Amino acid sequence: MQRLSVWITRVLHRPVSALAERGLLLPSVVSAGLFFLLPLGLLLLYSFGSVNLLNYQVYFGWTFSNYTGILRSIYLGVMLRSLALSLGATLACLLIGFPVAHTIARARGRRQVVLLVMIMIPFWTSFIVRTYGIYNVISYKGPLDRLLNALGLLHGQLQSLLFQPAGIAIGIVYSYLPLMVLPIYVALERIEPNVLAAAADLGARPRRVLWRVVVPLAAPGIVAGCMLVGIPAAGEYTIPAILGGNKTLMYGNVVSDQFLALGNYPFGSAIAMTLTGLLLGVLLWLRSRAAKAEARTAR
Repeated sequence: MQRLSVWITRVLHRPVSALAERGLLLPSVVSAGLFFLLPLGLLLLYSFGSVNLLNYQVYFGWTFSNYTGILRSIYLGVMLRSLALSLGATLACLLIGFPVAHTIARARGRRQVVLLVMIMIPFWTSFIVRTYGIYNVISYKGPLDRLLNALGLLHGQLQSLLFQPAGIAIGIVYSYLPLMVLPIYVALERIEPNVLAAAADLGARPRRVLWRVVVPLAAPGIVAGCMLVGIPAAGEYTIPAILGGNKTLMYGNVVSDQFLALGNYPFGSAIAMTLTGLLLGVLLWLRSRAAKAEARTAR
């Protein structure tokens, strides 16, 4: 039995070989290839094709007419609107999420757990249900309308928020705010209290400590939160469809219409690939900023 226990101990502590490591990576590589790279390759292939809208027959080729068609004003307007809403919603999530994350990071014990659970509770319900909840809140004679009228801040209807970019922005902020709070909270939680105490001992006021110590150390979390909010918000489909009422189109709605309503797969693929390439460039830029922020933090 002693020899058996020694052999088991040696097996458990034996370093994993390179072949075994590759075997562990195989499932994730296969799933990424099947569910990400393959569909992306099909979209790229379709984007260079053409379609006969009479019989919806797709002809594959190497035409760039689909990409040049995106330069028309109607599609450029949709792209700029989507990017503006995404940028504005991301900035709003950052302005709201940073104080919330800072409050949670400074809390201790049961209070911190309760605050984290309150942040994560919205993820326990359906995304569509949450979006319709916001629809009811900002609709005419909804809770927000009644509250503003009771306080005397509004006289009349609140319908201007629905089916407008402002209503879509509110829905994006509400839905994606936890994705901004949690990464910033993790970054703030890693800051050693001794660092803040040292800055205070050196004569730095609380505001200076915040801007010169806390924010730079929380930069990786801020960048991660902006990535998690900004990138999916740019291609959002559900929120504009419900809160925009198909009156305020965003990029995701245009892509959906090209595929499902018009049957123009090549042009829809070109629109999707353009947004993918643009977001990929933003993602790489944010990753480089995050890497620089982590390098400064390590120093």
